[in-house]
Amino acid sequence: MTDLSSGPALKEQTVTIVRELAQAAGLGPGRILVIGTSTSEIAGRRIGTGGALETARQVLEGIAEVQAEYGFHTAFQCCEHLNRSLVVERELLERLGLTEVAAVPVPHAGGSMASAAYRSFTDPCLADSISAHAGIDIGETMIGMHLRRVAVPFRPSIRYIGEARVTAAWTRPKLIGGERAVYRLEQANDSSACD
Repeated sequence: MTDLSSGPALKEQTVTIVRELAQAAGLGPGRILVIGTSTSEIAGRRIGTGGALETARQVLEGIAEVQAEYGFHTAFQCCEHLNRSLVVERELLERLGLTEVAAVPVPHAGGSMASAAYRSFTDPCLADSISAHAGIDIGETMIGMHLRRVAVPFRPSIRYIGEARVTAAWTRPKLIGGERAVYRLEQANDSSACD
């Protein structure tokens, strides 16, 4: 089992994963990263059985470090007891026209990560749902419902934070058209007419 008494190790693992995903997904200003986290799983326990605010804070520090570099927005998924709503800054909620729901996440109703994020934000609120450009799932919390279509799996060089398995994805627009479709302008040949 991983020694979780070393906060820097959790933060460093998180920084590596988030930075790699930010680069692969092209995250920057105006883009949204959704994060689901089980601090119980990070500690090597079954999800929902041993959440820890201190563990959440260490992971949150790593996410915030990369967020400061790239300028993307974050949305932290609450647990099923708050219907997987998301902690976001009110400015983002209002700019995107998201539906606000009423609750304050706490470790046993929302989860330790959502609780820590809520307390670290400038003007936090909960959104019912979001369509994020990329996502990180730490401990199999099921964030897929909050990703845009089409999700592209991403495999970071580090596959665990503590004892929690990490899965990640970035999204791309749907490719439309058939055999005549062109997806990059530099490949376009405008000389042939369409019937």
